[in-house]
Amino acid sequence: MYVKNKMTVNPKTVTPEQTISEVLDLMHEFKIHRIPVVEKGKLVGLVTQGVVQENSPSHLTTLSIHEMNYLLSKTKVKDIMIKKVITVGPEALVEAAADIMEKKDIGCLPVVGDSNVLLGILTTSDILKAFVELFGYNQEGTRVTVLINDRVGEFAAFTKLFADNHISISHFANHGNEVVIRCNELDKKKVRDLLEKNSYTITSLL
Repeated sequence: MYVKNKMTVNPKTVTPEQTISEVLDLMHEFKIHRIPVVEKGKLVGLVTQGVVQENSPSHLTTLSIHEMNYLLSKTKVKDIMIKKVITVGPEALVEAAADIMEKKDIGCLPVVGDSNVLLGILTTSDILKAFVELFGYNQEGTRVTVLINDRVGEFAAFTKLFADNHISISHFANHGNEVVIRCNELDKKKVRDLLEKNSYTITSLL
């Protein structure tokens, strides 16, 4: 999976000259927490909910609501935005992007092309959606986890068993000698009987 296929395209953006009040309005209206800052189509920064909170008057301040709103309406995005933004290219693998986000402890990666032109944004929500799609969670069929010996040709024999019985495998993943597949067969007993008849150990069948 590539970032370009899983990113959010045409994300909401702001310019450096817009105010924090405008940023807050966008975040509230579209239920988003991170907004790229662009100038002439190019990424120049990032403003997040956390950054806004850090630069907003504390609830313990003696300022009135009117005074706080006045300050937010006068503070520019360019004054608080993150300028050194970690980005990713559209051809990067989703798992590589997820690894960057985990290691850097960040919730999004703006996706940029040539000359730092903003193409989209990849968020933790996009990563989770990709994970769900990888396992075909919302598709009809049977999800089964089996143990497979770690030897050459074992997986080929496993998939051939399904093909010989006219059962299509739509998704698969593996961890060590444990293989998880989703197939189009709705009859779960048929899948169980087929695997057990061929001496496969089933650890889960849903």
